[in-house]
Amino acid sequence: SSESFLECFRNNLLDIGVDPHPYGTHSFHRGGCQYLAMVLRWPFRNICTWGGWAENFDNPGTIFKYLLSWTDSPFVEREDYFNPDRPRDDPCPTCGHTCTCA
Repeated sequence: SSESFLECFRNNLLDIGVDPHPYGTHSFHRGGCQYLAMVLRWPFRNICTWGGWAENFDNPGTIFKYLLSWTDSPFVEREDYFNPDRPRDDPCPTCGHTCTCA
């Protein structure tokens, strides 16, 4: 359960001398959304269902707060998106594609 995870997480923080009180499980939710979208390539609808936002989709901005942040570093510079000479990305371990959309 999230409660038992939080207890273990806070105990780990105590073990390394970090005050656990400011920390909760919310940041793991954001990281989970980014992992599902960027690594596992889940469809947004499935991520919304996993995150509990699929009830009525009345606030679509919520998912973007979890997927994107002003603190994120872009993977590709804006001017390179359509540059055919830019270096290829590392191949995807699952499908082997090297395009940025793979």
